[in-house]
Amino acid sequence: MPHTPEEKKRAVTRLRRIRGQADALILAVERGEDCGALLQQLSALRGAATGLMAEVLESHLRETMLAGSSAGAPQPDEADEIARTMRVVRTYLK
Repeated sequence: MPHTPEEKKRAVTRLRRIRGQADALILAVERGEDCGALLQQLSALRGAATGLMAEVLESHLRETMLAGSSAGAPQPDEADEIARTMRVVRTYLK
């Protein structure tokens, strides 16, 4: 879960964008748009949801690392490990 006000604002903004995309997709289906257009909208919706999932996952990893850190902040090695892990995860989320 995003913890800082900035992270929460970013998550809510993404969720509102996702909701808007879902609403537009509903209207497109009701209008009988062709499959190509629907697939493009679905792809955009999936991309937005995947992006949000990656942000929440990164926040979770940082939170988990903080919980195990005695200093209360991730050590440089931990921060590097989180960044490396997220690079790998993001490639599989695409």
